[in-house]
Amino acid sequence: MSFPVTINLGNFSFQLHALTELLGMFVGFRYFLFLRNKSTDIIPVNNRIVIILGALFGALFGSRLTGILEDVSQLKDQAHLWQTILQNKSIAGGLVGGLFGVEIVKKWIGEKNNSGDLFVFPLLLSMIIGRIGCFSMGIHETTYGIPTNSFLGMDLGDGIHRHPVMLYELLFLGLLWIILFQIKRKGSLPNGNLFKIFLISYLIFRFVMEYLKPDIHYILGMGAIQITCLIGLIYYACLFIFSLRKTKSSQPLSHAG
Repeated sequence: MSFPVTINLGNFSFQLHALTELLGMFVGFRYFLFLRNKSTDIIPVNNRIVIILGALFGALFGSRLTGILEDVSQLKDQAHLWQTILQNKSIAGGLVGGLFGVEIVKKWIGEKNNSGDLFVFPLLLSMIIGRIGCFSMGIHETTYGIPTNSFLGMDLGDGIHRHPVMLYELLFLGLLWIILFQIKRKGSLPNGNLFKIFLISYLIFRFVMEYLKPDIHYILGMGAIQITCLIGLIYYACLFIFSLRKTKSSQPLSHAG
């Protein structure tokens, strides 16, 4: 297998990665519409549209910001600054940015219902399609792993056996889909918790997996993606602590008699 994978159609050729990026977004959104039409959405249509827009803008900002911070030396190239900003992106940054984008617009419109569960499986589908494209780039995109002597190592285009971290992620996303599907089928979770499990699981996975990539490390040996994952995990930890305190404060005091 040669990297990057290129599709040739007559005199026209293009990289598989370009196709999977577009396909992932299109198929994921169509799947979201399918699930929404199939289920009863407790969020009004107008509010749902605003939430989707908040998620999109938040994801766009978070994805590009994290992508740029992976290697800030790129910003020195002033001649191609905007091209650099547009080309660099991160799924982890997009997810965390989308999370904060949604929370901001929900505060703005006064929507109190949890809105994330409908996004879980469309996001997983988009990510799986997108990661196939990332793997097809080999070392020509900064998603490859560090050299390894493990039997799992693969030549991704430079003659060096490396961790195929994108294949690891594809396997993880597939297992996560199966687990979340089983949880959803049992219907035992309060609304919103399926998305929390999805995002927390993915952020933990990415935090660990980044140690298998040749990233630039800034704080305490962590790269930009790991810092982004940590911000998302801290946010959820704060939510859990707040919820726990709120539950305790709402419990009636017992009196010894």
